[in-house]
Amino acid sequence: MTRLRQLLPFALFALAMVATQGLLRALEMEYCLTQLTMALYYAIVVIGLCLVMGYAGQVSLGHGAFFAIGGYTSAVLTTHDFSRFKAAGWAGGLKQLHVFVGQQDLFGNQIMTVSPWAAFFAAMLLTLVVATLIGYPALRLKGHYLAMATLGFGLIVNKTVLGTAAFGAADGINGVPEWTLAPGLTICGKSAARVSNYYIAATLVLALLLLLRNLLHSRVGRALQAIHDRETAANAMGIDTAAYKLRAFVLSALLAALAGVFFTHYTAGIGPSEAGALKSVRYVALAAAGGMANLWGVTVMSTGLNYLSLRGLFGSYDHAVFGVILILIISIAPDGPLKPLGKWMGGLASRLRPEGRREHGAA
Repeated sequence: MTRLRQLLPFALFALAMVATQGLLRALEMEYCLTQLTMALYYAIVVIGLCLVMGYAGQVSLGHGAFFAIGGYTSAVLTTHDFSRFKAAGWAGGLKQLHVFVGQQDLFGNQIMTVSPWAAFFAAMLLTLVVATLIGYPALRLKGHYLAMATLGFGLIVNKTVLGTAAFGAADGINGVPEWTLAPGLTICGKSAARVSNYYIAATLVLALLLLLRNLLHSRVGRALQAIHDRETAANAMGIDTAAYKLRAFVLSALLAALAGVFFTHYTAGIGPSEAGALKSVRYVALAAAGGMANLWGVTVMSTGLNYLSLRGLFGSYDHAVFGVILILIISIAPDGPLKPLGKWMGGLASRLRPEGRREHGAA
């Protein structure tokens, strides 16, 4: 019974995703799935921040940079022409391993690029190295010093991609090819693949939530919770707080890079705004609005608010309305709106329960 109760939220999430797609199809509004898919990818970044902020007790203002590192790495490798190395023996070996593949550029010319799968692993490896190098010294800092350090890192990445021709400068990189995950499952922005891409994003979010839920209910999760509550006491109990914080930071950075790669192939491009400081601040605000240590609250709030912004519902007042919503949520429900809603529903169910069953339970 306990196991079923633990799995119930995941089943409800899957049901909600299917119901949403069915409702949009019935209303002939399946075009909304495009923005909803993008919002789900953004939610992955906020879920990673939930691990860092809600459990490890650290504040990172550089996760937009990790999103951009993943996206730009994949974009550069899958669009750059490596044909000049075609005659080299090592290039032939990589082609046999399907690391190099042939494709057409935007002008119809045949070029040789890195395959999306190889680019994905390269992006994750680069993020792992960068996050470790940044996290090792930065996580020795506390409070606003850590926030300033990660913000500085984000600004460096933003200015680098903005001023480098290889990264497309202010225009970013376009023409990123499709990514075939498996036969019949391709990451792309084509309208014919809109529904399948929506379910790919939803499944990815669900799988990551399940992974993090198991992680947080393990010894690692208990150690992170101890660090968040009382770091000095955790140290006294023999917990290697620095190592745990670094692992949480690196894992959250990898989730951001993962989202960046999928997002880039889905939209067929990426721009320097994805590494902007405002994006990183927005991710932190969404994590706070969802309850920080509440994975489900963070997922729902991030997906919902990002979807409304991507749909342009508030027009030029988007940032203002977004800020007002966040202030209201944090003021009224600092633990996220899902927690008081769950308590209210639990109380309502208790009141609606037949009198006989309540007496029997009391007996």
